[in-house]
Amino acid sequence: MMRLCVIPGDGIGCEVVPVAVGALMRLLPELQVIEAQAGWDCFQRSGEVVPAATLAAMRECGAGLFGAVSSPTRPVEGYRSAILTLRQQLGLAVNLRPVRSWPLVSPRAGIDMLILRENSEGLYVGRESMSGPDKAIAERHISRQASERIAGFAAQVARQRSARRITLVHKANVLPLTCGLFRDSCRQILTEQGLDHLVDERLVDVAALQLVERPDAFDILLTTNLFGDILSDLACYWSGGLGMAPSLNLGEGIALAEPVHGSAPDIAGTGQANPLAALLSAALLLRHHWALPELAERLESAVAATLESLGSLELGRSTTLTLEREVLRRL
Repeated sequence: MMRLCVIPGDGIGCEVVPVAVGALMRLLPELQVIEAQAGWDCFQRSGEVVPAATLAAMRECGAGLFGAVSSPTRPVEGYRSAILTLRQQLGLAVNLRPVRSWPLVSPRAGIDMLILRENSEGLYVGRESMSGPDKAIAERHISRQASERIAGFAAQVARQRSARRITLVHKANVLPLTCGLFRDSCRQILTEQGLDHLVDERLVDVAALQLVERPDAFDILLTTNLFGDILSDLACYWSGGLGMAPSLNLGEGIALAEPVHGSAPDIAGTGQANPLAALLSAALLLRHHWALPELAERLESAVAATLESLGSLELGRSTTLTLEREVLRRL
């Protein structure tokens, strides 16, 4: 029996996650759902960002759906980002963010790229310190093991989607040791996999420019944690914005789907939250973790049909409930 750990998180996460769960239940009637807690609200209630029970539930289920998280912009003693904690504690080393054109909401047709982001290290290891009152230091960790792991996954996905190009994105001209190790490790694995003819490289600043100018030139982008975080948010403009941006965190036998958008406290509780990114994140879980591509395609097609039927003006006025109803009736 398939199991799903549901972690609504903060803000609109509590509104969009139930919509995605409803869609999964429609496609997988035997799915067993376990709800767990994490995030800023959880921390304020219990003093724990990610309780041990949540980690245990994720490990037991092997699959999870996370809503959104609120994080303070200044240090709070004992608090660290819930999603970063989940990624690191559960070994979710691969972050997958597709960017594709959708009816009506995308500014250009024909875009279909996949951004693969190393998810466990880089500047996001959380090693910051003060060196005296006027100097802050952050550590950047890049390892051969993590770089080879993400490159191996890139090779697997490249074959699945018959990729025409794998673009390594780095800044080795300025960071020759860390970015150099990432680039060389990835190249070695991709060469061993017989995919060296697909590999090219971009410096991260050039990649950012070309994502704006020529997004259809990219197929798979393979990069480090911080660069991937920034570039994927930039690229989701072509999907129609953060409201159409899904992601999936993958580890060994475990996965956590997560819409890219934040907790949106300004609209939380108003019934205006857009659940489409959460629905598309659930589709990633179906395709890449449960190996059910036909069901993933059904869900994505239902989202596309909903967009086509509503029109851009009506979509902007649609409530969470309206979008839920329109997608579910097409499944």
